[in-house]
This record gives sequence, structure tokens and C-alpha cells, in this order.
Amino acid sequence: MTAKGKDCGNHGKTRRLRARACGACFLVFLFIILLIILLVWAILQPTKPKFILQDATVYAFNVSSPNLLTSSFQVTLTSRNPNDKVGVYYDKLDVYAVYRNQQITLRTQIPPTYQGHKDINVWSPYIYGNSVPVSPNNAESLSQDQSSGAVMLLIKADGRVRWKVGSFISGRYHLYVRCPAYITFGTRSTGIEVGNNAIKYQLVQQCSVSV
Repeated sequence: MTAKGKDCGNHGKTRRLRARACGACFLVFLFIILLIILLVWAILQPTKPKFILQDATVYAFNVSSPNLLTSSFQVTLTSRNPNDKVGVYYDKLDVYAVYRNQQITLRTQIPPTYQGHKDINVWSPYIYGNSVPVSPNNAESLSQDQSSGAVMLLIKADGRVRWKVGSFISGRYHLYVRCPAYITFGTRSTGIEVGNNAIKYQLVQQCSVSV
């Protein structure tokens, strides 16, 4: 092999070695960045938001034949971010009512918002369902509950959140909020009349939250 051929071969090896070195440096740099993010995340330990169902105003709650439920509520939910160094992006949050594991209202979407450190957000969405078919068993249970003067509902909020730590923003996490609402009727009613056929119930009920 000529000197020129040997020289070209050496240059090829040099380029390959440089490419491998650059690739290794990039991987090390990426690993360090990820490690820093994980360490910051572990030190800060973001805590999930705290939700409270403050009240519920009932405008309609009627069972008609055959097994149709019409309901209309306005609920007040408060959310508190307990973190002093982590913000929360609520990218999506849908609120609806459930009776005995059956959804009885449409989903009402709360506008996307950001919640700063230690901040409290208050939402008062309307949720309703017109002539929603319910199972025969649930229709019978509803009639019995109304006759006895009390109905236990579950106000749910499902959505997606992201965490913000400094300039770092995490990926999306599913958020599940479950708030029991005990509604009384007739002589047992603990609500306050606030309009024509509208009763407001002060609940102040702690909600379960999972992320």
C-alpha cells in the first residue's frame, strides 16, 4: 500500500473515533441533564392538589317514567396547590355527577389554567342532564332515596395536569377527583332556598385525589 493510501486510512479511522467521542460526550451530557432533573424532582417531591367540594345548588332532580332522570346542579370546587416550589398546569378538567357508578350528567369542561405555588383556584361549573336513561335498579334506588329524604351523589372531576419546576415542565398526568355530595330533601333538607325551586347545600366536603 502506498503512503497516500495509508494516510487516507488513518484519516478515516480518525473521523470514526471523533464521531464516537462526540456521540459518547452527547450521551454523557444527556445523562447528566436527566440525572439533575430527577434529583430536583426527588428533592422537591411534588404533592398532588387538594380539592374541596364547597357547596352544591340543586335546580332540578326528577325521576320520570320510564327510568329517566333530569338533573341540574351548580357546584363549587376549590383546588389548593400545597407545593411552595411547584406549579400546576390544569390542561383539561371535566366535572360531572355520578349516582351508584352511573354517570347522570354531561361533562362540563373547566377552562385550562395555571395554578401557582400555594395558590387556590375556585370553580363553579353547571352540570346537568336532561332525560338521562338510568338502569331500572338505579331508578328504583333513586325513588327510594328521595322518599327517605336523602341521596348520595358523587361529583367527579377528571383531567390532565402538568407540573412546573422552575423552567422545567413535566409530561401530562391523569388527575382523578372524587367528591361525595349528600343531598337531603323534604323535611330533612338542610339546604337554603336561593330561588324558584333551587336549593343550595353547604357541603365543605374533602375530596379524594389521585394522579
